[in-house]
Amino acid sequence: MKKTRSVFGICLVLLLGGLAFAQEGAISSDMLSEIRASVTMDAHTKAMQNAVTKNEIRALVLDRAKLNSIDNHFAYKIEIPSITDQKSSGRCWLFTALNVMRPKVVERYKLKDFEFSQSYLFFWDQLEKANLFLQAAIETRDQDLYEDRLVQWLFQHPIQDGGVWNMMPSLVEKYGLVPKEVFPDSHSSENTRQMRYLLRSKLREQGMLLRQLARDGKKDKYLQKQKTGMLADIYRMLVICMGTPPTEFQWRYVDKNDSLVNAGSFTPQSFYKQALDVNLNDYVMLMNDPSREYYQLYEIEYDRNCWEGSNWLFVNLPAEELKEYAKNSILADEAMYFSCDVGKFLERERGIVADRLHDYESLFGVKFDMDKRDRILSYDSGSSHGMALMGVDTCASGKPTKWLLENSWGAEDGFDGYLIMTDDWFEEYSFRLVILKQFLPEKVRKVLEQKPIMLDPWDRMS
Repeated sequence: MKKTRSVFGICLVLLLGGLAFAQEGAISSDMLSEIRASVTMDAHTKAMQNAVTKNEIRALVLDRAKLNSIDNHFAYKIEIPSITDQKSSGRCWLFTALNVMRPKVVERYKLKDFEFSQSYLFFWDQLEKANLFLQAAIETRDQDLYEDRLVQWLFQHPIQDGGVWNMMPSLVEKYGLVPKEVFPDSHSSENTRQMRYLLRSKLREQGMLLRQLARDGKKDKYLQKQKTGMLADIYRMLVICMGTPPTEFQWRYVDKNDSLVNAGSFTPQSFYKQALDVNLNDYVMLMNDPSREYYQLYEIEYDRNCWEGSNWLFVNLPAEELKEYAKNSILADEAMYFSCDVGKFLERERGIVADRLHDYESLFGVKFDMDKRDRILSYDSGSSHGMALMGVDTCASGKPTKWLLENSWGAEDGFDGYLIMTDDWFEEYSFRLVILKQFLPEKVRKVLEQKPIMLDPWDRMS
């Protein structure tokens, strides 16, 4: 009996101690009184409350003076014939990468207008990403489904329509390119949600089957054969959703003189080699991530679409250097792949992004003070959208004041399809810049010789 009381007493002490601990971290009545007393319902606060409860916050805090101080003129601009539209899809990376290449074809053939088929490369991107997942499922078949973080990540993200620059060269080198009129968009390529959902579901089913076959003792050769059959199912779904990619085609175009030109017969590979006189390996991905050491080479595991392709590899540099190299590239008429946190301080109707364009602090009387490093580390900011960097405006000293981005949201969006980015916003919310090696100094090129630091697939920059 004494033993029973002793156990009961110990449990009671632990329970009371736990309650005391819980109360220490909870909002007590005294704390709540203090919090309530901190808000005085004066005339200003009442006015703000009345306004905000009936209106969109961003519309109320738009800094009109700052907005009106930004004009639409640029000292240096790379001319393009038209604006593209990715519609309801996550293909900004692909549109941006091809838009960087597009001016070269327009100039070479003296075209009135031109677009590469984004849908053609997207078709192969989805098939390659399916193979990447299934092969990874085979490679990780002995790792625990419940405990291994890589396996968990793979099944959480079996396929997606988003991507980064390095995925485009891998596809082009393997599958070539075609003009948009040869393989136009379908409903599913413009509106990817349903197709993506079905592909993810099917791939997860296939990945689980591969793991089961491995547990049943099936060897690698058998698993590879099963994977081929699984990819045939994915290919069939893609063909039904997007059409059958061409293997040969005729190309005719209208030049700037309104003359119809019959360019002849092409395969996607021959068209790529003839239309683009450029080495895609000459482009370098730069990054501004102040949460990591500068002048280092980084690589993100599984951030690719082709199994045999290259992961996303980038040199981390201060933002001021990115701006310097970007300006030099624009002055040489070379567009760049650029990505950023596009939703921060965006005024979409005018097509402007400027730091503190929305004055939340004056509205709420609350400071928002996180710097870029802490925003990255706390997941408050990250790259969300890719666009082509096409123009720069400068002050009398030559220092950039604002930049021009060719967007892929259609010509009716923003400033005639463009976004205007102030120089201070570039510093705070830009992330990736892909640029030709020729615009980089020797100190940056030398970083490319380093052994890259490998980052996890779930890294903040992924």
